[in-house]
Amino acid sequence: MKLIGRKAEKATFQHCLDSSESKLIAVYGRRRVGKTFLVRQFFQGKIRFEVAGLHNGSLNDQLAHFASVLSKYGWQEAAWHQPENWQQAFDMLERFMDTWNGKDKKVIFLDELPWFDTPKSKFLMAFENFWNAYCTKRTDIICVICGSAASWMTKKVLKNKGGLHNRVAERIRLSQFSLRETELFLHEKDIRWSRYDIAQAYFVTGGVPYYLDAVRKGEGVSQFIDRVCFGKDGLLHDEYQVLFSSLFDSSERHYQVVEALYSIKQGLTRNALIEKTQLLSGGALSQTLQELEESGFVTTAMPYGAKQTKGLYKLTDNFTIFYLKFMRNASARTGNTWAGIAQSQSWISWSGLAFERLCFAHLPQIRRALKLEAIACTIAPWAKTTDDTGAQIDMVIERADRIVHLCEIKFAKSDYTIDKANAQKMRNAIQLFATSGNNARKNIFLTLITPFGLTRNEYYHELVQSELTLDDLFEG
Repeated sequence: MKLIGRKAEKATFQHCLDSSESKLIAVYGRRRVGKTFLVRQFFQGKIRFEVAGLHNGSLNDQLAHFASVLSKYGWQEAAWHQPENWQQAFDMLERFMDTWNGKDKKVIFLDELPWFDTPKSKFLMAFENFWNAYCTKRTDIICVICGSAASWMTKKVLKNKGGLHNRVAERIRLSQFSLRETELFLHEKDIRWSRYDIAQAYFVTGGVPYYLDAVRKGEGVSQFIDRVCFGKDGLLHDEYQVLFSSLFDSSERHYQVVEALYSIKQGLTRNALIEKTQLLSGGALSQTLQELEESGFVTTAMPYGAKQTKGLYKLTDNFTIFYLKFMRNASARTGNTWAGIAQSQSWISWSGLAFERLCFAHLPQIRRALKLEAIACTIAPWAKTTDDTGAQIDMVIERADRIVHLCEIKFAKSDYTIDKANAQKMRNAIQLFATSGNNARKNIFLTLITPFGLTRNEYYHELVQSELTLDDLFEG
């Protein structure tokens, strides 16, 4: 398949190719997000050496593997004399790279770099020396280092205080596909789903390319979800069990944190999370939260107008939430199929929250649709409770020009109709918001975000200032 999307990442790579200096590039992101594919496809024909670390491999395993791959690239010394340590291994790589002449860039791709760094191996020290003492003296080297353990990449490379301090020229945190990239990816596979169906698939896969690659031509979205999630041999049947253990050491803590955050959709403060999980406050918990955030499973949100100085941790990974909601206990059901679940009240409630996550994952598209690219904005959810009533707004967009968009996010299978009860709830929310804090002097616009748009009735004309649809989320 050709490389889909990734415009910013491709521009970064091209900048490094055009540079007159050697460049060190760090690429990181969650498991299955397409890091290796991106590097291989963009630098196709320019990679002179590529090797990946072995998961759970010993020092000797890693060195033997490194030498074996180097010999396959044509450096026979590696086959005759296996290096005894990483310094010797990189010395061999230097001599191999010396055989490549010309001014064109030569790419070295070290994939799953954290797995090379086994205890007491001194891998990082040897790599630092390789880059500083060899690569920087040349002008034609691009070294791409890649890893799914985002926290290791951040701590050991990006925030390195030793030999790699400020040596990384470009850092790329690779995210899941956007809706538009998901659509392009499926089109490349000759799969022509409606945007509504693509959104449903996104609710489950979160735009992870590896998950989407399992879609087969000729099947509908319900068939796809049934097969990969609920089939005994489905691709994602056991994914949750290995999702964190393959990325993090001491993954039991990660599972505990994820389960706690799943139970409270609004999110938890750090103190509330400690109370719920009974985990000790300290470096281990901080590391766990950082690892989950850096890998894209958890985000930190600050509610609009909140008085607390620290944000709420929220579980936002679509597949993880889908698994905990529907897949974990699926074996206990009789005749369980996704087509059946998708007709239930449980699905209706879940899909509303999933659509809300979808919108927060596409804030640039929402700002573009509202023509706010050039206006500074803050975006957050809002809720308020009084003695006799309460209200919440899914998304508040506060603009620097004293206009506030109160965005109500409503998922529906067809045009959404504001009825009398919903209209009253919206009036109450607008009134409560307007009388809160310093909002009385701001212009307040009610904006609705729905899949297909709104029915034009009396409540629409009375309340709605602007509306967005799924098509807007697919732009860009």
